[in-house]
Amino acid sequence: MAPTDTTTPRLDRGWRQLLGPDYLGPMVVLAGGVALYAINIYLTTSLLPSAVDEIGGARFYAWATTIFLVASVISAVLVSRLLAAAGPRGAYLAAIGLFAAGTVVCAAAPDMFVLLAGRGLQGFGGGLLSGLSYALIRSTLPQHLWARASALVSGMWGVGTFVGPALGGVFAQFGAWRLAFVVLAVLAAGIAAIVPRYIAADRIEGPRVGVPAVSMLLLSAAALLVSVAGIATSVALTVLGVLAGVVLLVVFVAHERRAGTRVLPAVTFTPGNTLKWTYATFALLAVASTAETFVPLFGQRLGGLEPLAAGFLGAALAVGWTLGEISSAGASRRSTVRALVVAGPALVTIGFLVAAATQQEGATAWVIGTWVAALVLGGAGIGMAWPHLSTFAMGAEDDEVEGGKAAAAINTVQLVANAVGSASAGVLVNLGGSMADSARLLFGFFAVFAAAGVLTAWRSTRPRP
Repeated sequence: MAPTDTTTPRLDRGWRQLLGPDYLGPMVVLAGGVALYAINIYLTTSLLPSAVDEIGGARFYAWATTIFLVASVISAVLVSRLLAAAGPRGAYLAAIGLFAAGTVVCAAAPDMFVLLAGRGLQGFGGGLLSGLSYALIRSTLPQHLWARASALVSGMWGVGTFVGPALGGVFAQFGAWRLAFVVLAVLAAGIAAIVPRYIAADRIEGPRVGVPAVSMLLLSAAALLVSVAGIATSVALTVLGVLAGVVLLVVFVAHERRAGTRVLPAVTFTPGNTLKWTYATFALLAVASTAETFVPLFGQRLGGLEPLAAGFLGAALAVGWTLGEISSAGASRRSTVRALVVAGPALVTIGFLVAAATQQEGATAWVIGTWVAALVLGGAGIGMAWPHLSTFAMGAEDDEVEGGKAAAAINTVQLVANAVGSASAGVLVNLGGSMADSARLLFGFFAVFAAAGVLTAWRSTRPRP
């Protein structure tokens, strides 16, 4: 046995193992897929104005995001079925192939309708890529590395927040928006080329499970309603759409409790099991994270920032998220993990309350600095809790098929919660009497979501029955 290195912290040894020769290849594939998905979201937002100027279809502008999101939700539900049918390697190649095909369609689109079709393919492949990342972490890595791997994979959203707008802005600046999609397709092809080397081909043994058609219909309808609500011009219609979507989500949960074929693992609804509280915490934190959508707008209108500076202000939450994940993922002692998971939503609450209290017209540099600190603190709270919540979900079920379903559901919950959060943020901003009032309302309301997450996080840390 090799001598113990008493000078190296346990966290460093864990990260070195994850990024060492045994697991670096699989992590490049899994993190790379999520990075592609995240970069694509922010890149497309930057490119769409240029694309519309060339191919027309301005009245369908918002549908590029809506179709992408709904397709992602639908495909996320199918992750565990695709794994069972095609095995890890086949599933991942299918997912990245769909994403690359959609990206090529977007690059070649002669009109908005073809572009929307490409966005649908991108969303379907992207939803699979994101869901497969969690499912394959569970089946590929030893359990003591799950939290670090989850932190690395979800940290790719921070990469997307920076790289996507920057890359899209550069190509849009030179009138080469199509070339940006070509670059993305080439990157996807590069990742696909190394999949056979690092992702196993073996199928997961277990009974074949049918497609949860009713659950898929309810989830996709809910996602569609809240997405359309987010782009409605009437506040009343937006509120109605969000409420209708939430009602469908309640119906979805009620159906899942008694259905034979489910999206969520059966153990979710077992009395005394904590998985439902884990998913609830994921949802509340994901909703809170969508506050970043309007931060650049607040930075420009209230702080007088230039668009580029306001964009970096909007990335403050993602920076905090990444820092929180990296610093907390190595914790393994149960008491420490429990403290981190419960403290995470509490920090989000504090950060958002500070942000709400300091929103004002004509903000000075000191006030803007306070916003940055508050957003980084809120993001760090999400990041502290996220990798350990991921580990809770992945370890909730010993059965390989049900365990893979539990891991893949992390992405499904996040996608739906993001849709609800984005639409809710739009409602709150529209309800404000002034931009400062809108900002206070947004951060204050989302602080309530985060505070509720303290309770669900505490429930999620109870010992597994």
